Amino acid sequence: MIEPDLDIADVVAWRRDIHAHPELQFEVHRTAGLVADRLREFGCDAVVTGIGRTGVVGVIHGRARGSGRVVGLRADMDALPIAEETGAPWASTIPGVMHACGHDGHTAMLLGAARALARTRAFDGSAVVIFQPAEEGGGGGKAMVEDGLMERFGIDEVYALHTEPGLPVGAFATASGPLAASADGFRIRIEGKGAHGASPHASVDPLVVGANVVLALQTIVSRNVHPRQCAVVTVGWMSGGKAGNVIPQVAEMGGTTRTFDPATRELIERRIADIATHVAQAYGATATVTYKRLFPPTVNHARETRFAVEAARALVGHDRVDDAMEPLMGSEDFAFMLEARPGAILLIGNGEGPSVHEARYDFNDAAIPYGVAFFKALVERRLPLA
Repeated sequence: MIEPDLDIADVVAWRRDIHAHPELQFEVHRTAGLVADRLREFGCDAVVTGIGRTGVVGVIHGRARGSGRVVGLRADMDALPIAEETGAPWASTIPGVMHACGHDGHTAMLLGAARALARTRAFDGSAVVIFQPAEEGGGGGKAMVEDGLMERFGIDEVYALHTEPGLPVGAFATASGPLAASADGFRIRIEGKGAHGASPHASVDPLVVGANVVLALQTIVSRNVHPRQCAVVTVGWMSGGKAGNVIPQVAEMGGTTRTFDPATRELIERRIADIATHVAQAYGATATVTYKRLFPPTVNHARETRFAVEAARALVGHDRVDDAMEPLMGSEDFAFMLEARPGAILLIGNGEGPSVHEARYDFNDAAIPYGVAFFKALVERRLPLA
């Protein structure tokens, strides 16, 4: 049941203000300032800025603290380098930057929950609200963890929500175990021998080598990865040369890989290097592979997932919470926090409409009451008063 006194109109106004003033990666100074100001107004027992460079943390103590337990709630604040096409009155005022992944909604919902928790304090222990920068490729979650987030605030477990277009408003979805994939990046530099386009026999064509590397990389998932494991190897770009009558000396390509299983992740990294090196060698060229691990898989913990599902079902009913959703091949850097502490992330319904990371996407304000109520109920159920 959604409580009637959550002042949702204020939360909607905060969301639209944040949406109109998007910021990228760690440069979320205005948003972080707005968050810190609101938390101080709510009467949080502590408000700390600069965690993980520009992250903000608020501490709210319950009426009792005998349990000694601390529950963390996380939202992300950064936007994306996309030109907005929604036409909304609150559309981005920053050219080429927009909130296309719902982080404006995540932040506003957690602010609404922080205010409600600070008003009622109907729990035994402490709630820590975490506002993270640089979720979109910057590793802001990792930066906050490495800055001592969990230890400094004594966090025992941590939870998050993420918007999901296509899922009805008022519905939630999650699963125990892997929920989102790892995301790694690779770059391959192939060096051959350049020549005039009229003399291909005098060359070692790195573009031909590169084309064969691209094809061979597609065998990793089909012939090396166990059929019961999900994995993706994508070559997203390839370049080399600028003139139509010149065979270049060097060609380069890059891409991403996604997995759920650590052993599969290691296998793919190893096979990319082996394939690129040996295919190039077969043609008389050389290949240099750079592989960078970016984000680990997002793995929900079983007990905490069960607690979160129970809290959501208490709000919206059993049938509106899917606790066995299919894992997503996208990545989420909440993974770093789930590596540091047990917890879970749930998807919250955004209704029908454009997908995230599209220029026409906008967070659905109708979802806000459910997110605010969920965060508040989760704390009160996890830290019940005697």
